[in-house]
Amino acid sequence: MAAPGPESSPGGLNSATPVKSVTLDEAVSLALTNNPEFRASGGRIDAATGRAYQSRLWQNPELTLAMEDLPVGGGGGGVRDSKDTIGLAQTVPYPGKKKLEGKLGAAGVRASEADWSLRRLELVRNVKTTFYRVMAAERLVAVSRELVQVAESSATAARKRVEAGAAADQEQLRAEIQFDQARTELAGYEREEAAARQDFATLLGRPDLHEITLSGALIEVPDDTLLDHGPDEWLEQHPSTVAARTARDRTELELKRARLEPYPDVTFGVSGGREGPPDTSILEFRVGLPLPIIDRSKGRKREAQANLGVAQAELTAIEQRLLRDWGLATKRFSTAAEQVATYRDRILPKASSALRLIQTGFQEGRFGFIDLLDIQRTTAEARLAYQQKLLELNVAQVELQALVAQHPARPNQ
Repeated sequence: MAAPGPESSPGGLNSATPVKSVTLDEAVSLALTNNPEFRASGGRIDAATGRAYQSRLWQNPELTLAMEDLPVGGGGGGVRDSKDTIGLAQTVPYPGKKKLEGKLGAAGVRASEADWSLRRLELVRNVKTTFYRVMAAERLVAVSRELVQVAESSATAARKRVEAGAAADQEQLRAEIQFDQARTELAGYEREEAAARQDFATLLGRPDLHEITLSGALIEVPDDTLLDHGPDEWLEQHPSTVAARTARDRTELELKRARLEPYPDVTFGVSGGREGPPDTSILEFRVGLPLPIIDRSKGRKREAQANLGVAQAELTAIEQRLLRDWGLATKRFSTAAEQVATYRDRILPKASSALRLIQTGFQEGRFGFIDLLDIQRTTAEARLAYQQKLLELNVAQVELQALVAQHPARPNQ
């Protein structure tokens, strides 16, 4: 059974391919191909497969060479007077031990495969989340740059109005404060974008792609069908549950194996040779049997019993955690979807309408410059908040997808 190899990427993207832009699906494929931690989880399957193979084998037979009754001292005689034998010895395990060890090896492979599946799920979820983080950061930076330009224009206009005597000094001060605030916020958003890009490139296993262009858009219309898939549909097959259940099954086998430990393995040996000056041919048979007097494996059995209890408790804890995650994720998803709809359908249109009215009224002399600054700031905050709510919606949808998705089997299985 081979460990999974790198998963193919659309368009042949790999660690050696120059990449200028990626879609979300291509980013996932790149990560599955190049992420070093995920590749390591595939190597652990190979290692477990090797251990499983080795666990089924008996010990190698032992070649025995013996020279006995060799005369010493001045009584004469020599090597020809000794008893010389050559033979083989083989340790035969107690019935059932090797079978259980083989099952333990197979359980180790299944545990590594379950860990691989869980790592894959986490990697895909993290890549999607970070992809959306970068996209949201790009849009926040773009909106913030527009706001800096507007704030700069307003500050310039206010300064000219004050110089012309058409406005009080506080108008200029207020405009300059908003300009400084806009520049400070832009620097913060640019820093967040740079950090998100570094995280994204690290997940892809391609640090050179920290400035790559992302193709796609943030989801603005949520997939409500995700809420139709309750825990009864996916809980048993979730990689976290499968990994914990596999660990529990393995500890059950370890307990059975520990119970067999006091029963000794038997060593059988046969040898042949010659004895004494007459060169008499001889044949010997030997049996070795350890006596379980001092070590009766009580500690191993106690450890295995405790590990079984721990594994069962961890399985229960993971199921409860997944149920908790489902409850929190559905709440976040529903709340984010409602907030995005509210911003898209009500807040942003109202803010745009108010901005147009104030701008028109300011030109007609019905509103002051301070009113214009206030509505510009309010509209800017609404636009930035909408991008943040979009990110929350996209992240919440990815979390739900990670819970309810049908998880693929390990390749090359």
